Amino acid sequence: MITSAQLRAARALLGIDQKQLANISGLSLPTIQRMETSDDIIRGNVDSLMKLVSSLDAAGIELIGEGASSTSGGRGIRLKDAAIPTGGTQ
Repeated sequence: MITSAQLRAARALLGIDQKQLANISGLSLPTIQRMETSDDIIRGNVDSLMKLVSSLDAAGIELIGEGASSTSGGRGIRLKDAAIPTGGTQ
């Protein structure tokens, strides 16, 4: 599974825009846009999700599932479990 936040972060790490991701994944631009605006887990047909994940993998992106560790030891990012500050005082 992949979340919309992971997809946006992966694209940012690769330095590509939505159109470029659509081209390398074989998906349409509207499909990529819909996936990126999804709430949390991206839902879609299995073929489209497999194309997306495979193209990200081929481009060097390792998707890390919740609670999983990165096996390659490369650089990466992960959102902490702690609450995200909203700008208020605590």
